[in-house]
Amino acid sequence: MVLRVRTLSREEHVAFIEERTAEKNAATSVSFLQCPSWGDLKTDWRAESVGWVEDASGEVVGAALVLYRDVPIPKRDKLPFLRRSLAYLPEGPILDLTSADAGQALKLLVAHLRKRRAFTVKMGPQMVSRRWTSETLKKAIAETEGGVRLKDIKPDFEDPTALSIIEKLRATGWSRKESEGAGFGDFQPRYVFQLPLVDESGKPRTLEDIQKGFNQLWRRNIKKADKNGVEVTLGGYDDLAEFHKIYEVTAVRDHFTPRPLAYFQRMWKAMEAENPNRLRLYLARHEGELLAATTLVTVGDHAWYSYGASADHKRELRPSNAIQWRMLSDSHASGCKVYDLRGISDTLDPNDHLFGLIQFKLGTGGQAVEYLGEWDYALNPVLHRAFEMYMARR
Repeated sequence: MVLRVRTLSREEHVAFIEERTAEKNAATSVSFLQCPSWGDLKTDWRAESVGWVEDASGEVVGAALVLYRDVPIPKRDKLPFLRRSLAYLPEGPILDLTSADAGQALKLLVAHLRKRRAFTVKMGPQMVSRRWTSETLKKAIAETEGGVRLKDIKPDFEDPTALSIIEKLRATGWSRKESEGAGFGDFQPRYVFQLPLVDESGKPRTLEDIQKGFNQLWRRNIKKADKNGVEVTLGGYDDLAEFHKIYEVTAVRDHFTPRPLAYFQRMWKAMEAENPNRLRLYLARHEGELLAATTLVTVGDHAWYSYGASADHKRELRPSNAIQWRMLSDSHASGCKVYDLRGISDTLDPNDHLFGLIQFKLGTGGQAVEYLGEWDYALNPVLHRAFEMYMARR
């Protein structure tokens, strides 16, 4: 196959995603971070839809959302400034890296981005390399006195094809930074927690079977929320302001900087315009009072728990468990194969402040998943090293 790379229109990009997510045996899933709507959100980046096109037929066989972050580089006389960019493919590209043409396709991508004056290319293919079941993780936690990390535990599943791709990337000039400490070395998480909604044969699991996999605390909390009259409903654009109020409460409690309301309003408009089923807002109320709210993003048969917020009071009513169960149930009803609770750290040390992140998600009986991680290709080694030093100081 002879390929070439060119800019895609928004319509071509979305059409390719719809086509790709309809495939039953796609080598990788399509992340919502690779949709054109995600580029609309990133107002401090420039976005380009890039496609691999079969030269003879003109068929699009791969696509990527590329985000460019401009970095001003002074000349020796300090004026004028040259502009070089970090070219970032968040959780992309949408490309079959197992194919015989994958190596050539990546070379064409690098050549295209070089023309765009990128000094570094960063990509994060959504291909699973390893999985660990909840049972394996719970056993490791019980048997180890702190300090254990996911990479130190034998996985229940390891994909030899994914591991061979890792070696091929290294051999062709791509590099992956091995995270230290908490395991959050990448822009996007390498480790995530997922709950499969289908069995190993691809047959949908029943909701009863899925809930049987929950631990006793999760099942009890779901029942408690229902018994106490917690009601979960779908919201709309006009409910975003109410969601944002308790999101700000959550930010204070959990010590993070909240995004402004305008960010979520842009997200709603961009994703709804792209696909009416892309984004949903869930609201958990008790006696009319909002206690928890979340957003759910869906692309094809993959659903992601995106943003969550909860009030400081009435937490004993367990609105967060109720809202998770409703999102999961709706994802199951819509035919999704994966309910994704997003990032986790790779630490299983109960004494680590990040342990609670995986402990909460372990209660669903799902799996810890490792993707290929984020890979860099340095087009300008000097600027690339300077960028790495800057990121290390952040």
